[in-house]
Amino acid sequence: MSSFQFPSQTNVYHGKVRDVYSINADWLVMIASNRISAFDVILPKPIPYKGQVLNQIAAFMLEATRDICPNWLVEMAAPNVSIGKRCIPFKIEMVVRGNVVGHAWRTYNSGKRELCGVTLAENLKENDFFPTPIITPSTKAEEGHDEDISKADIIANGLASEADWKVLEEYTLKLFARGKEIAAKQGLILADTKYEFGKIGDTIYLMDEIHTPDSSRYFYAEGFEERQAKGEKQKQLSKEFVREWLIANNFMGKEGQTVPEMTDEWIDTISKRYIELFEKVTGKAFVPENLDDSVIEKKIIEALERLKAI
Repeated sequence: MSSFQFPSQTNVYHGKVRDVYSINADWLVMIASNRISAFDVILPKPIPYKGQVLNQIAAFMLEATRDICPNWLVEMAAPNVSIGKRCIPFKIEMVVRGNVVGHAWRTYNSGKRELCGVTLAENLKENDFFPTPIITPSTKAEEGHDEDISKADIIANGLASEADWKVLEEYTLKLFARGKEIAAKQGLILADTKYEFGKIGDTIYLMDEIHTPDSSRYFYAEGFEERQAKGEKQKQLSKEFVREWLIANNFMGKEGQTVPEMTDEWIDTISKRYIELFEKVTGKAFVPENLDDSVIEKKIIEALERLKAI
């Protein structure tokens, strides 16, 4: 794990996959690492180019959604580094689902017909479309697992006011609709994703990354209906294949379980899948960049000076 000390730095937070540096009162430097997590556990080996992929997809998507809501990003200082406005975050993640997949399917398949206070339709199969996209928020845990939470509990617990919730809900559904449009142009279906928001004064800003393989699931649109009709597994572009590999090797982040060995071949496979998703989602060729820490640090300081952040 790299650790920097920038001029006017007031704090640093090392998350599961990103390192966030606070600069003075108003700025954040977010470094997307090559660490990979699943089931809220950081896996033991990094994935080459993963940080660059996440950062560049997020920047692409944040630019493509600026007309919907303000967002935190001001400048991409390096392939895996973004600099932007510091917000006071809502302590919830706005998870939005268009298809019955992942956690939603595991919940549905267990027989439950309610998720985060949302009633689920009957007779749905894995990967089916919900009649309309649903919002199933979760709490943002400092440690351990995020927990499902309903709109009613969010408001009752003061995690968002009723007025702020209406804005969060509106932004979330509009962002998801835009994400689906972008995906459709590339022959993909955005099945689910999550957004994080914060405030500067009374204004709500979109924060963090959006529509990346760490925060979203994509299906290939071609052949989707045929595979559904036959009950076949859908072709995905997401991090779900890593979760599936872990589950197949008896690891779900529970106490006493051990992360299976990550071979060089498997790490290379994961890296290629991330790059594939970048190219498929953005329609651009991925240009790998290997910068050492000293170069990254220099670029960040130059950007902070340019932005008059320090």
